[in-house]
Amino acid sequence: MTDIPPLAALGRRIMVLGLTNSGKSTLAVALSGKLGIPAVHLDQLQHRPNTNWEQRPEAEFAALHDAAILEPEWIIDGAYSRVMPQRLALATGIIVVTDSLATRYRRYVARTLFQKVRAGALEGGQDHLNWKMLNWLWKTRNSIGKYQELALSSGLPHVFASSKQELDALYSEWGLTRPSASAARTG
Repeated sequence: MTDIPPLAALGRRIMVLGLTNSGKSTLAVALSGKLGIPAVHLDQLQHRPNTNWEQRPEAEFAALHDAAILEPEWIIDGAYSRVMPQRLALATGIIVVTDSLATRYRRYVARTLFQKVRAGALEGGQDHLNWKMLNWLWKTRNSIGKYQELALSSGLPHVFASSKQELDALYSEWGLTRPSASAARTG
């Protein structure tokens, strides 16, 4: 991991990027609690509540995204590269997180089967294990470099956490607390 900058150096509009099931949403909720800034989970904007990840129409998602980034402060987790340029133009800092493919598969199975209430989950979510997500985890297993490169080339303050140990170091250094299930519901 690169040196951990002070949390204040990342500003008040923070992008949390990383691969699926790497801990982005949980980190966003922890940052939100510490900084008093709303956490926005792009998965919740892209997908309809009370479904098993049914997507909204593209125009509806883009409108929700664009409204969220116009707020004066935010912590937004997720990538969605098609709407990333306008978010990046307003961001003040970037955090890129990932973990091993095996850990991300384990998290996916555990969260789908046992964590019905968690950071980033859909309201009334009806998660079920599915091959599409298992395939997505495999397909994107080597994609973290594009987020790291984006952070490096942005000129914004940034930090990378590439393992649970490095993510734990961020939590410790910044005095963050992982959200409980009830706090995750409101995050």
